[in-house]
Amino acid sequence: MSDVRNKIIGLKNFMDARIIGQKDLVNKLIITLLADGNALVEGAPGLAKTKAIKTLASSIKAQYNRIQFTPDLLPSDITGSEIYVAAKGEFEFRKGPIFANLILADEINRAPAKVQSALLEAMAERQVSVGGKRYQLPELFMVMATQNPIEHEGTYNLPEAQLDRFLMYIKIDQPDAEAEKKILKLVREEISFANTTPSPMLDIEDILAARKEALKIHMSEAVEEYLVQLIMATRHPEKYDAKMAGYVMFGASPRATLALDRCAKIHAWLREKDFVSPEDIQAVVYDILRHRIILSFEAQAEGITPDAVISRLLKLVPLP
Repeated sequence: MSDVRNKIIGLKNFMDARIIGQKDLVNKLIITLLADGNALVEGAPGLAKTKAIKTLASSIKAQYNRIQFTPDLLPSDITGSEIYVAAKGEFEFRKGPIFANLILADEINRAPAKVQSALLEAMAERQVSVGGKRYQLPELFMVMATQNPIEHEGTYNLPEAQLDRFLMYIKIDQPDAEAEKKILKLVREEISFANTTPSPMLDIEDILAARKEALKIHMSEAVEEYLVQLIMATRHPEKYDAKMAGYVMFGASPRATLALDRCAKIHAWLREKDFVSPEDIQAVVYDILRHRIILSFEAQAEGITPDAVISRLLKLVPLP
């Protein structure tokens, strides 16, 4: 196993030990980071969403910023703005909090459309436009946005165009009883300073090297065909199930194909494999597709969810 893969797996193990009961979140965050994407995480308050991204940031020699989204937030509060400097007699650009390597966009759905669109440009183009000038963001850049599923008053739903910009849409649930006990123990150790496990410190170069190595993982033509057929099934579900045709208005975009390819390769790489199997595709397909499948009113009325559609398609699309 390569040195860089050892380092990334060491990072994953460290985070698993600090973020109890959320192994799937940890795994998907690392996949998102290595895939050069952004993640939208949905879960109730108190499920360690903020701690997860902070722990990840503290283990990498990179800059981390947290942005709390509120209804009165302005785009310039994120991107920065031009300030008049009297001593120079000219305007000078002061960078906003978006100019960092890892960004936590907390409760992103509490901000209005203008603010969300400012973040969209940063996520999609890796740049910020202010005063007719463009400012590049760092090469290592990832946004982890969170939204609360149980509060809807004073929130603004993210439009489909922006949702599609997120590589993954990760849903997390409450930990079980055993994990709850481990959380209690961990917090008590932190309070008493008994837990002194040092965090692994990775350089930005380690992350960039891991990206290149992970994406070189082999994918056979048969597995690639399976991946493409899954995407095609979201666009033409009637070929597999007549009833499904009435449930799906729009299927996944080509961006989903690219995302599924990258994430499946990285998932296989993290499992210390040298090739991608259908299991690697299935492990990430829900997070890749659930925000890219737009359901009909009929499906919503019947309580059909995107996850249910994906589950059905996984059963219908033949394995290679």
